[in-house]
Parts: sequence; structure tokens; C-alpha cells
Amino acid sequence: MSFVLRWAFAFILLALTYNPTEWNFVRWAPTNWGTQASLVLLFGLILFAGYVIYLRATLRSIGLFGMLLVLALVAALVWVAYDFGLISLDNPTANTWIALFALSLVLGTGLSWSIIRRRLSGQADVDDVDE
Repeated sequence: MSFVLRWAFAFILLALTYNPTEWNFVRWAPTNWGTQASLVLLFGLILFAGYVIYLRATLRSIGLFGMLLVLALVAALVWVAYDFGLISLDNPTANTWIALFALSLVLGTGLSWSIIRRRLSGQADVDDVDE
């Protein structure tokens, strides 16, 4: 269950930043900057903090190569689903949601990697401590 929660929070973070609806930060911020600049700045900083947490943890746990590998696996899964006619890539809105799903899987995997690795191998990770 812990992976699902980490993935869900990554998906929410990405979808709050941008999604194909009108309810996202990228569309809301420019139109409200003149009247609600303090809220735009606050929400922007909250999103930025979320990205720092997720990206830092992901880069430390699986690195850039691991991120690309997870993204490649998700892309292959999308390709298989397309080849079997399960999804259509003609709809730009659906493509955006697929991209958000793929990126959230990368971030969710990165944040959960220590737990996944411990369950698969029985070995625990420890951070390097600088003294």
C-alpha cells in the first residue's frame, strides 16, 4: 500500500501543476497573478517543495539511469496497449493523462525504491553520513 500512496501523491503533484483541464497551476497562475499574487506565490512554492522532495529522493535512490529505465518500461507498456488496441493515441487529452501517469510512476518508484528493494532482496539501504 505504501507504493500506491507515494505514486498517488506524485500523480496529484503532477496533475496540480498541469493537466488538460482548466484546473491546474500553469493555467491558473498567470490569470490570477494581478489579483492574487500572494496565493500564486504560495502555491508555486508548495509545488516547488513537492518537486524538490520527489526529484531529490528519486535521483538519490534510482538515479538518472533508473528514471530513464522506468520511463522506458512504461513507454513499452503504452506501446503494447496501443498495439493490442486497448488505447488510442489520437486524443491529445488522453495522451497528456498517459504522460502524467508515466511520470508519476517514475517519481513514485523513485520515492519507494528502498522499500521495493528491501522486499525483493532482503537488504536494507542506509544513507551515507558525512562526518
